[in-house]
Amino acid sequence: MIRVVLCDDHAVVRRGIRDTLAEAVDIQVVGEASGYAEVRDLLRKTPCDVLVLDLNMPGRGGMEVLTSLTEAGATVKVLVVSMYPEDQYALRCLRAGAKGYLSKAGDPEELVRGVRTVAQGRNYVTPEVAQMLVDSLAKPAQESLHAALSERELQTVVKIASGKRLSDIAEELMLSPKTVSVYRTRALEKLNLGNNAELTVYAIRNGLV
Repeated sequence: MIRVVLCDDHAVVRRGIRDTLAEAVDIQVVGEASGYAEVRDLLRKTPCDVLVLDLNMPGRGGMEVLTSLTEAGATVKVLVVSMYPEDQYALRCLRAGAKGYLSKAGDPEELVRGVRTVAQGRNYVTPEVAQMLVDSLAKPAQESLHAALSERELQTVVKIASGKRLSDIAEELMLSPKTVSVYRTRALEKLNLGNNAELTVYAIRNGLV
């Protein structure tokens, strides 16, 4: 039996994933968490084989959860299931230690296959991500500037380019407006941009929004 823990801040999403996995006789959801602190404590107390992890969570996001698990030498296999586009986040997650990456908009059957695959210690990615991996190995020097952004910096860029104000972004990420402003400043510096208008143009040209 494959033991699975779900980590997503939306209860409705967790229920949908749980119901999908419940149809597989060899998979059992043994716990659920809505954020970093909960999943950290849950993994300490509950033996599991696979963590199905969302990226966009308040406070410390999914990438930070993934990084902390990798640094701690955790044996749980991580399958990231996110709303973010594969071409912008999949490689980042795999490099950070995830065993697989799937879109929330994908086929539910693909989720079951993904859990089974990563539970066996193998990587699970879509053909599109597999091609991106091949391309990144063949052309490592052509990496985009935004590859150097942290998870929060990239989230801030995407949200600003989507027309959201810093106060709205701060509320969504459960951060102070000052902290979000720091992320914006760092992102502008790393991308060699001067203002939000240039940032928005960059985001559109590079498929971030």
